[in-house]
Amino acid sequence: MVDVIIIGAGPAGVVAALRAADLGARTVLVSRDDFGGMAANDGPVPVRTLAHAARLIREARQLGQYGITVSEPVLDYTRLISRVREVAQDVRNRSTWREQIDSLGITLYEHAGTARFVDRRTIATASGLRLQADKFILCTGGTSRRLDVPGFEFTNTHSDAWSLTSVPSSMLVIGGGATGAQVASIFNAFGSKVQLFHRGPRILPTEDEDISAAAASAFRDAGIIVQENFGEIESFKKTASGIHMHYCGDGIRRSTEASLAVVAIGWQANTVGMNLSEAGVEIDTRGFVRVDSCLQTSARHIFAAGDVTGRLLLVPPAIQDGFIAATNAVRDSSMTLADSVNPIGSFTDPEYAQVGLTESQARNAHDIVTSTIHFDSTTRTIIDGHTFGFCKLVVDRATHKILGCHVIGERAVEITQVAAIAMTAGMRVDELAKVPLSFPTYAGVLGRLAATVTRQIKQQNVWHAN
Repeated sequence: MVDVIIIGAGPAGVVAALRAADLGARTVLVSRDDFGGMAANDGPVPVRTLAHAARLIREARQLGQYGITVSEPVLDYTRLISRVREVAQDVRNRSTWREQIDSLGITLYEHAGTARFVDRRTIATASGLRLQADKFILCTGGTSRRLDVPGFEFTNTHSDAWSLTSVPSSMLVIGGGATGAQVASIFNAFGSKVQLFHRGPRILPTEDEDISAAAASAFRDAGIIVQENFGEIESFKKTASGIHMHYCGDGIRRSTEASLAVVAIGWQANTVGMNLSEAGVEIDTRGFVRVDSCLQTSARHIFAAGDVTGRLLLVPPAIQDGFIAATNAVRDSSMTLADSVNPIGSFTDPEYAQVGLTESQARNAHDIVTSTIHFDSTTRTIIDGHTFGFCKLVVDRATHKILGCHVIGERAVEITQVAAIAMTAGMRVDELAKVPLSFPTYAGVLGRLAATVTRQIKQQNVWHAN
């Protein structure tokens, strides 16, 4: 019997394994598929590679503005998917985490298949492994949530993009959250006629309202048909040319069709077939593994980390979870989750990103000052010919602390990282305004905005470097 078995080799599982081994535990890491989990093989890495291809197509069409003559770009989707696989393989092969796993003597089982609990301290895998441990950490991540409607089996998930041999002529995307928006944006750039359906009043519902509105407007201008508040889906039907969707809204039955339908309505815990009840592990009403503030499950010898808990569904928090869960499992300690800054971004066209509170969230608890700078008035965006978008700062009037930053447009994700660093360091907005950021840069946009907010809250006798 080993000390700790970690099930799942994504970011949470890998960090949990490294931390457990660092603390001296005899550690086993079990991966259903490839090392790296969804992040490396079916999430940010492949999706970002597709998004980069979409960006290159856009950039190629911009070359004429700068006196560079080229022919119209033509996408070879089969070659692109080969590139996606090459990138994912390179990420796995060059991962420093993999080197650390080997150097610490952690036993790694890849392609073990689904692991299930035989009893409270024994698991068996689909590949035939049978392993026992004193402690377990569940890091199996999430999977696409299903729609309970007739014909759902004819739909696809974002993962099915890897098995396509060509770009579909048309596509229905159901779900206007981060995943759905990325699928819609990428395949629109590749030439598909995309219809994006969202059940709620606005796509990107977790973003600041101004970001959601700007994204919807940009998508429509790019040719995506955005249907918000569309009603309820009644069924899908397979047709000779693709798939037919019947839906009902405001008492009116409607239908539409496309070559392909992609459902991206959220995530659920990836625990099917694990037999968690045999180990005494409870799940919550959403299907995620229930944990306390120490990431301990209802079975006191089993912990959980990352997306399987349903907490934030992001890589950085998953990494933090893995560290905390392993520390508590090995040391029998009670390290708890700390409030932290978690930037969120999506590689759509245009990009969007956020960190901290939205404007409406901040107004509920603070007296705030907000300011927005539009990209049609900032030097670097004008130079690069990417003048759509804006950056918004939300600041507490009394303390001058930065409560939130929201960006849509070119390099939105990168700009937000700078705000996240400032917020993590506890910088006031006037302190950020004094940082001499290089000119002309995208980060400099944030510095200029910080100076503007500082003037708004009437800070005197400060030098505004930006």
